[in-house]
Amino acid sequence: MRLLLVSDTHLPKRAKELPAPLLAEIPRADVVLHAGDWVDTATLDLLEGRSRRLVGVYGNNDGPALRARLPEVARADLGGLRFGVVHETGSAQGRERRCAARFPDLDVLVFGHSHIPWDTTADTGLRLLNPGSPTDRRRQPHCTYMTAEVTGGRLAEVALHRLPRR
Repeated sequence: MRLLLVSDTHLPKRAKELPAPLLAEIPRADVVLHAGDWVDTATLDLLEGRSRRLVGVYGNNDGPALRARLPEVARADLGGLRFGVVHETGSAQGRERRCAARFPDLDVLVFGHSHIPWDTTADTGLRLLNPGSPTDRRRQPHCTYMTAEVTGGRLAEVALHRLPRR
């Protein structure tokens, strides 16, 4: 099972459209996970229309129209793993411990908000993934997104993709 992980698209404030390399990944993915801060409903409509399956949440920059369509926390069983998606997890310090306590029933937590790519594992085995942002790199050298494979009930081939500068 191929996964596409994205967050913090911030359209149309940070970019006018999603980058072409990211759009090209959508039909290759069995599931697209979006960790919030869409900003406009058009991006949600686009991903819903192009994705085989979309699992998404709202973020702190998402208004009433997006909050009416998306949960704050989403959960999905994918290839034998229990995934969660949430926008905010708080500060980097202590993140693994906090998230493991908040989500003891998950194997993988996809989150956003910081625009900083993140891939760590808590002592409990919870894998935490933040794909960064494909449209707003902030203080990062590149805009980013992630892909991953779920094979035999295991998360494999997690890859951070750097997008070319606009």
